[in-house]
Amino acid sequence: MEDLLLKCSVHKDETLKMFCQDHIQLCCSDCVLLNHRQCTNAVQSLREKSKKEFEFIASRKCLNKIQESETYLKKNSVKDQSLIIFQADIDIEQFLSKKSGLGRIVAVNPNQVLTVKRKAQYNVKISSDRNKICFIAGICILPSGHVIIVGDNNRRIKLLDKQYNIVSHYHVSGSLHDICLITSSEVAVTVGKDVQFISVRNGQLMTGRRFQLLNRAYGIFHHQGAVYVTSGTALYHYTLTGTLVQKMYGDIGVGNRVLMCALSPAGDRVYVTNYHHLTLAMDATDIYIH
Repeated sequence: MEDLLLKCSVHKDETLKMFCQDHIQLCCSDCVLLNHRQCTNAVQSLREKSKKEFEFIASRKCLNKIQESETYLKKNSVKDQSLIIFQADIDIEQFLSKKSGLGRIVAVNPNQVLTVKRKAQYNVKISSDRNKICFIAGICILPSGHVIIVGDNNRRIKLLDKQYNIVSHYHVSGSLHDICLITSSEVAVTVGKDVQFISVRNGQLMTGRRFQLLNRAYGIFHHQGAVYVTSGTALYHYTLTGTLVQKMYGDIGVGNRVLMCALSPAGDRVYVTNYHHLTLAMDATDIYIH
């Protein structure tokens, strides 16, 4: 405590050794040399370090802090005062008052086998498609109900409305392989060696940022502000700006053995499929091959 009390407030590494009567200030050797050489009154030495002297130093430091606070308050006084009041939206209040709750909890059985109750077919071909058959490589449903599909053979990203009519499309120069949701109105697609971000604005597709990878990009999914991309032989973890975080898994066997990937509903497992089925944890441990 004594060492802290004796520290100079201006020169942090120096110890208080004197008191200037002219400026009524506690001083260290540097203070005297820089600011108090011309003082007419004597600069008293603080050498005894007695209880009385410590009390004097403490009182001077307190007075200095009080003066600094008063000076600050005078310069930064608050003249205008305002009161912030939250005003609720009446329409939202009336809507919520008619609801019995905000939602419901649904138990999900990971081993449940899904059964198709009905199906329908929709034509997603447009006149500018070169190939008669439209191969859909990836599909993503937005919260708005719009559907975005990517096709490898025609190299097009297509936006479908809620009735599955094509309302917008975008042509890319590379092969399209997969798509994943980033935000409620933005997706990321794998194109050749790149990851291309596409957003939906006013019912139209808009291209956004794009970053290039060292290897080809096949499967992709998004989780907690990061994207995970397969290269055919490995699964990589990237930031949304394209910085490589880590290589999570690799398989250098013959052919593309790490092709498509998906995240489990609980968000704790990654599924990779091609010639075999692979399951691994998000920290790249607990690998299971089926």
